[in-house]
This record gives sequence, C-alpha cells and structure tokens, in this order.
Amino acid sequence: MLDSVEHTFALGIHRITLPLPSGPKHVHCYVLPGDDGPILVDTGIGGDVDWPPAARIVITHMHPDHVAGARAARDATGAAVHQGALDYAQCERVWGSDDWPERMAAWFTSHGVPRESTDQLIEQGHAFRPFIRFVRHPELLYEGSEVGGWHIVELPGHADGHIALVRDGVLVAGDVLLATISPAVGLYPESRPDPLGDYLASLERIVELAPRIVYPGHGEPVEDPVGRAHELIEHHHRRLDQAEAALTDEPQSGFQLSHALFPGADSPSQRRFAVAETLSHLERLVAEDRAARDRAGGTVSYTGKQLGRRDPA
Repeated sequence: MLDSVEHTFALGIHRITLPLPSGPKHVHCYVLPGDDGPILVDTGIGGDVDWPPAARIVITHMHPDHVAGARAARDATGAAVHQGALDYAQCERVWGSDDWPERMAAWFTSHGVPRESTDQLIEQGHAFRPFIRFVRHPELLYEGSEVGGWHIVELPGHADGHIALVRDGVLVAGDVLLATISPAVGLYPESRPDPLGDYLASLERIVELAPRIVYPGHGEPVEDPVGRAHELIEHHHRRLDQAEAALTDEPQSGFQLSHALFPGADSPSQRRFAVAETLSHLERLVAEDRAARDRAGGTVSYTGKQLGRRDPA
C-alpha cells in the first residue's frame, strides 16, 4: 500500500497526500463534503491506496499524477467518475491511443529536438502508457456544471481541459494555482494553439472569482489567491519579454530558444519540458504580433519583430 499523509481542513475538507517518483514528489487528492455524499478530487498515479468512501470522483485534468489512479479509485469506492469534456477527449487521444509516443516524437522533432531525445521519448511513452488507468466514458463536465453542490469552472492553460471546483469561497484548483512554483504551461501536439494565453485568462478568472483560499494539487494551500494570481501574471509577462529578447532575424527552433529561457534543463526529459514551455511563450508572442513563426522543410522556426519590442525586465 502506498504511504499517504492525511490532513483535515475547515469545512470538513480532507486532504490525502500521495508520493510521486519525480517532480514535486507528492500530489494532493481531496475529499470534499458534497450534498449527496463525499467527493474525491483526483486520484494520484494509482497503486494500492486505502481510499475513503466517496459518492463521486472528479478529475481536474488528465496529467498522470491526477488521472492514472482513476480506475482503481472507482473500483475501490464504486463512485461515478466525472471529468471535463475536453479533458476526457484529450485523455483518450493520448493515453488511449497506441501511437501517441510516435506522434509526440515527430512533433518535438519538428521543433528541433535531437533524434536521440525523441527516440527515448518513444521508448518511455510505450512503457509508461499502460499504467495510466483512466476511466472510459465518465460523466462529462462543463463550465457551470454542478457536482454535489460544488460548481465547476474551466481554467485551461496547465492542461487544455483543466477544471476546478468552487463553493463558498473555496477553490479546489488542481494545478492551476500553486503557492511557491509556477505551474508548467507547455505547447503540445493536437492541443489548443495558445496555452499561455489560456493560462493568463485563467489567472484573471481567479482574480474575478476572488476565492478566500485555494487547495492545490501540490504544496500548501494558497491563502492569498488573488495576490498569487497577480504574481504569476507578472512572472509570465517577464518571461515573454525574455523570450522576445532571445529572438533575432535568423530563424531559430523552439529547441534552440529553450536554452536561453531554461539554461539549466540538463536531462533529455527536462529539455523536452523546457521546449514545450518555450513554445507556449513563443506562440503567445506570435499572437501578440511580437514574433513570427515559419515552417520550412518540416521544421518550425521563430524570428523577432523589431516594431514594438520591449526591453526585458
């Protein structure tokens, strides 16, 4: 059985913390009081977990540390599984397909990632995919849906179909808002075209919602969500300026430009994440007419636009 750490907050919100083999080394799942019984939010990476009783299971997004244990949690509790409609469609397209690693590798290759790194991605992807045991045909959720008295809000960016739950000033937010780190916002194949634009809009939505507290998927509760949202907005504006400053009149791939934004990403997997994040910033610059994108010979490249260029902060 996986070791877990449990904590109970006000209003009867219960947190279950499960270990992860990498990244933040942990993920939080929550049990919320619902009008028709407890609601389990997110399910970790799977394994033997002693899940508490639940009437419903809600998946905030399709990343492995949130969705991989969905089938095991469903089988243990008998609860119906709910997932955002767009998120589930992407979950099927990624974790339910046999050729996703090859499609992902071809896409990274088109952005300049070396062959040895994409070959590793294919090998790892096929080894990892069977452990993502999501639930097929869940009950689909949309902006404005309600689950046990909790309202669903769509907050895309970290994942295209990311959802969160809000009630009485409490936002259970998955990975949209974290207390001490910036959630990863990357561009990937077959995804929405401007994930950073989506994420900045989601942060503005949190400012409008003005929750009094956020319970995130990693780290401690965010006790000043509006202030933290403003911090992350400013962080990404600075990173956009840095990305713009790295552009020249000579075409550069996302892989090349990622070394200016993420010089310390040493391993192939870290570099791929760096490329995805760099591309999300480059595509936002294209949307703002601060950069130009070109595709020649199967490779995507970016150049700068001198008009309107700002000095990096």
